[in-house]
Amino acid sequence: MMIDSENEHQTGQRAELAPLVMTLEDRADLEMAVSLLENPGLVARLSDVLGKPIDIVINRLPAGAASTIDGATRRALRAALGLALSTLNSSWRGRARNRFHAVAAGAAGAAGGAFGLASLAVELPMTTTIILRSVADVARSEGEDLRNIQARLACLEVFALGGRSAADDAAESGYFAVRTALAQAVNEAARYISRRTTVEKGAPVIARLVAGIASRFNTVVAEKIVAQGVPVIGAVGGAAINVAFVRHFQSMARGHFVVRRLERTYGNDFIREKYDRIARGEDLSGEVRP
Repeated sequence: MMIDSENEHQTGQRAELAPLVMTLEDRADLEMAVSLLENPGLVARLSDVLGKPIDIVINRLPAGAASTIDGATRRALRAALGLALSTLNSSWRGRARNRFHAVAAGAAGAAGGAFGLASLAVELPMTTTIILRSVADVARSEGEDLRNIQARLACLEVFALGGRSAADDAAESGYFAVRTALAQAVNEAARYISRRTTVEKGAPVIARLVAGIASRFNTVVAEKIVAQGVPVIGAVGGAAINVAFVRHFQSMARGHFVVRRLERTYGNDFIREKYDRIARGEDLSGEVRP
């Protein structure tokens, strides 16, 4: 009996030491996520909408536009944070309703096309709310429990993806670099929120989280505003640009929550290593199981 017990113990140890191997389906999902997150492509989407190449840079905006955009994005993100903490429905399950949210965003974007930068203070909070609800749909479809404050804040993180901060360099623009940059602010905000029944939106920990996300969200909003400023874009073009804008964040959300789902299955370090190898162009086809 002692020998049998020892054999069982050794077998258990070997099982524990066996290397993790991804399924073929999970590896394909991770490859898709890398493709989405490392090649955001909002400029390409907007170029398709306009029917011609467009080199979008914030310097093409009128004087004072940068501060207008920054103020509008921060207000929109604070509103989105309030929504994330209060009304996101955790009961919905099934496929994300991307088309529904894109249509709703198109309606909001019609005003942006008609009035440009002047409409930003009204249009951006509406569009941001629609995007957040769409992101939450994607999160739920990938198994996130939105009763968890970390999962809700992960929805807000999506607004930082696919945009660059002025402080970023080429080595800091990747998906995991953005998550790392936001990690402390997200964790501090989660601890603060979990200890309170009401959240002060002006609290320093909340302000730091909003500022960290806004520094990257600003860039993407500026690209949208420049595209809407193309002569005679009009309300119809503005709606189409807003649909492209929402589709951009739906893609970022899909990649983000696929990575988080795989992290729950295989562990953070394992997925980070595989992600980085895929991003470098390495072939992982020999490292799968049925």
